[in-house]
Amino acid sequence: MTTLLAQFVVSSALVVLCVFVHGFGLFSLNRALRTEAAIERLRRVNALSPRGVLFTLGVVVAMLALHGIEIWLFALTYLGIGAIPTLEASLYFSTISYSTVGYNDTHVLPDWRLLGAFESLLGMILLGWSTAFLFRMIGRIDPH
Repeated sequence: MTTLLAQFVVSSALVVLCVFVHGFGLFSLNRALRTEAAIERLRRVNALSPRGVLFTLGVVVAMLALHGIEIWLFALTYLGIGAIPTLEASLYFSTISYSTVGYNDTHVLPDWRLLGAFESLLGMILLGWSTAFLFRMIGRIDPH
């Protein structure tokens, strides 16, 4: 039986790693956003121009990629520690946990189900962080 301490250690390490990944990703996207906003201002390009729209879509895809990396980190951990036997099941459980859909925890060994709970909490926070960033990015669009 896996100890509660082991679950906390693995869960906490993954949370910290994912927060760093997400933070680095969003800070990098923020730098790109500031550069793009400056270019749009200097060139008097509307944020709804084809260039601006492509930039916005690119940022959204990049944010989805960040979430994908985080989901895969958990999935590979479930697989690596033997909490879930197959990659497909690990990825499925990780995705439903991260997205807080959380149908049930029958996919993961009872000894590791706390890891799924940590992933759900993390997913909720990181999805919220991304949403706040997206609203800030959309704020560069001037309706006038």
